[in-house]
Amino acid sequence: MNELTKAEVQVMHYLWELEKSFLKDIVEAFPEPRPAYTTISTVIRVLVKKGYVGFNTYGKVHEYFPKTSRKAYFQKHVKSIINMHFDGSVVSFASFFTGDEALDLGELEEIKMLIDQKIEDLKGGRQ
Repeated sequence: MNELTKAEVQVMHYLWELEKSFLKDIVEAFPEPRPAYTTISTVIRVLVKKGYVGFNTYGKVHEYFPKTSRKAYFQKHVKSIINMHFDGSVVSFASFFTGDEALDLGELEEIKMLIDQKIEDLKGGRQ
């Protein structure tokens, strides 16, 4: 599947939230000032063509739904970033964050806790 543009990701966020919805519901989910109905319609058509969105037809109206989960999309997106910018090395990707002064001690400890938990899960045979 192709990468999504910023506008496409924004529409997908609302669709992931709504799970199933009609075009008017997606437009109404946007904060004011909302994009034009035709703009969202065009983005949805592109998302359908790219395979990220499916629909059910009721007469002349379509009910849209995501064909990929938020988690699956972002896992693929992060993997692409790691491959493109960190030569496929997850360790290089993780070390990038340890050198980031924007992370405070609490955030680093939280990341460490998540990693420690994953190590324990793997050692215990749980995945």
